[in-house]
Parts: sequence; structure tokens; C-alpha cells
Amino acid sequence: MDKKVNLAVIGVSGRGLGLMNCIFDMDDVKITVVCDLYEDRMEQAAGIVLEKCGYKPVCCSDYREVVKRKDVDCVITPSSWSAHKEIALASMKAGKPVGMEVGGAYSLQECWELVKVSEENGVNCMMLENCCYGREEMTILNMIKQGVFGELIHCQGGYEHDLRSEISMGLENRHYRFQNYRHRNGEIYPTHEVGPIAKYLDINRGNRFTALTSMSSKARGLHQWIVDNKGEDHPHAKIDFTQGDIVTTMIKCAHGETVLLIHDTSLPRVYSRGGRVQGTKAIWMEDKKSIHIDGISPAENWEELDASWEPLEKYMEKYEHPLWKEYKTAGIKGGHGGMDFLVLRAFFESVMNHTPAPIDVYDTAAWMAVTCLSEESIALGSMPVSFPDFTCGKWITRENEIPSKYGLSRVFHECFEG
Repeated sequence: MDKKVNLAVIGVSGRGLGLMNCIFDMDDVKITVVCDLYEDRMEQAAGIVLEKCGYKPVCCSDYREVVKRKDVDCVITPSSWSAHKEIALASMKAGKPVGMEVGGAYSLQECWELVKVSEENGVNCMMLENCCYGREEMTILNMIKQGVFGELIHCQGGYEHDLRSEISMGLENRHYRFQNYRHRNGEIYPTHEVGPIAKYLDINRGNRFTALTSMSSKARGLHQWIVDNKGEDHPHAKIDFTQGDIVTTMIKCAHGETVLLIHDTSLPRVYSRGGRVQGTKAIWMEDKKSIHIDGISPAENWEELDASWEPLEKYMEKYEHPLWKEYKTAGIKGGHGGMDFLVLRAFFESVMNHTPAPIDVYDTAAWMAVTCLSEESIALGSMPVSFPDFTCGKWITRENEIPSKYGLSRVFHECFEG
């Protein structure tokens, strides 16, 4: 595609502005429309585009009108969680590929709708899961695909992030998290951890999730923060939040692997995605920034246990993903350590080349479904629930992913110079 990709950004609060800052560094993408329910946010975003790019995009508050426009080739949706599905469906029905921001599903029906409309219209619906393109995650992916871990047995991950102030100030700041924590209880933000893990385990390409069970702790952290910072007499101090402070979810895979997810955002803590990959030949733990490879790392020493662990950085030169090697040479851009830029490039490359996205609608649906399945399991007293197969059996014999620098089913070394 010689011309620029014309993009509509639907949802231009904090996350939307962050993604726009990445896009300003892309010469082949033009933001033609900004859309938001709030006029002040929309005008602010349009003003930033004018300042950065020298033109003012169209402002429109109705996404249904945005997706019909001829000056829009594709859409991204950094909007509230509940709006993702409707915007994505409208975009695909209009023939426009959509990059969906992350978030969990409110029902299985919406996941099936996304799959159905994407299949019927032949349009990509790609979740913009930036953590799939994190430096460590891509290094681990490369090591897994090269057999360093042997056969994978177990993976862990979490969204472990102190968000007490963001959630508790949600009504004042027009942030959707507040009402979700007030009314829901489950693994409500699973994709940062389950996305990379799904790619490690070949989910939807030779493997799939089959069952899930979740357990929730009591909810105390938000109430305590509100009392400490707003006072006992504040109206929010009278609210009984339903979202448990710690939600633990276990997923079983078709080939016997297990996955552990942890949602932990309402208590004091340091940020972590809690990554862990364990196979028959190696184990990696994100919080230790360490790896142990059987037969290569020092043998276990009970008197000096840490001596058996090696820093992952030691293996970066050999196993760092070629996309990140190329990225560092060219200059890292964008937010969250550079992975925002990469996930957006993966989306735009699929739009320009008219190729399937590396995170497709089956991935998007499966990762989102963790949320509503988790809520169901907790409501049933932590009973196991079946995990739908959104591919309807295609996971067994699906065609290989088209080679791309941004591919995630394996590392396509042939796409990189040298």
C-alpha cells in the first residue's frame, strides 16, 4: 500500500492519547478521525494532532458514523471495556479492520459475535495486546520455539498492579474501572498475562483451553484506601465492592498443560506481570529476572540456592527475538517500554498487506472469555466451567501463520536481514 493508512481513533482519554503518541512516529499512518463521547477529550485529541502533524482531524462523537466514512481504512478502540465489542462489530460490518484495546468479555455471546462477524466479513479483529511484544516475553517465546524449555508443563502470569487510586477516583475522573469493581467479581483483566502464555502454548494452533476454575478473596483494599484518603464519611466509603482483592484462576489445556492467572490490583504492591514458564528442561521466573536451564545452569546447591539461578540477561545475546534486536538498532519508540509501538505496527502491517493479524479473532475471543468464565466459576462456588472452542475444531489442523516479523506462532527468522 503506497498511500497512508487512514485511521480512526475511537476513545481518546489517557490510553487513546498514549497510542496516538506512538502513531505520530509512523509516516505511513494518518489519524483522520478522533471520536469520544466527551467533547473536551475529543477536542484535546484533535488539538494534539494539529500540533504534531499540522492538520486537524475530523471530530465525531458517534462511532457508527465514523466506521462508515470513506476517509477511514481501519479503527482502533482505546475506549471503555464495555464499548469494545459494539465498536468492533460496527467496524467489521463496515469492512474496516479493527484493533481492539485489551479487556475482558462481559458474556460469551459477545465473543461468539466477534468471531461470527469477522468470519462473515473476512475482516481482521486484532486485540492490541502489547505484552505479547514485550522484550522479555518475546525472548522467552524465541527460547520456547527453539526447544530450550523442552516440553512445556505449566505457565503463570498476573495483572499485579496497585490501582487503588485510579479505581477509587474513577467517578471523578470518568474512568470505567470503578463501576466494574463495584458490580463484578472475577478475572476482569486477563489478557496481559494470558496473551503471551497462549502464544507459548500454541493455543488455537494445535492446542486449546478446555476448562477453567476461579477463586476470589474478600474485597477490602479499595474500602480501606477510600477511608484513608477520602474519609469515613465519604459516600464511596459506604460502597461494598464486589471485586475480590485477589482472584486466582486455573486453566487446563487440551494437551495437559496448566495455566495460573492472578488478578491483584486493590492492595499495596509493586508492579509485576508475574511471568513463569516451566518445562521439562528449564524454568523462567519474571520476578527473579532469572532462568534455570537443566544441564547448563549451575546444579542446585542447598547451601546457596540463588547460585542455581542465572540472570535471563545472560542469554539475551543468543536468544533475544530478532524483532527486538532490529528495534533496538532502529531506536525504541512508544510507551510501555516500546511494546505499544510494536503491537500497533503488527496491526498496521496486517492492514497494509491485507494479511491475517498475528493476534486474530479466535485469540481475541479466547483471551476475553477468561473474564466471563471466571465470573461464572466464582458465582458457582469455584466450580470448573468448560472453555468454548471459538475455532469450532479448526485449532487441530489450522494453516500455518503467514511469515512476518510480527508473527507470534513461531519466530520467522527468514523475515529478518542476516
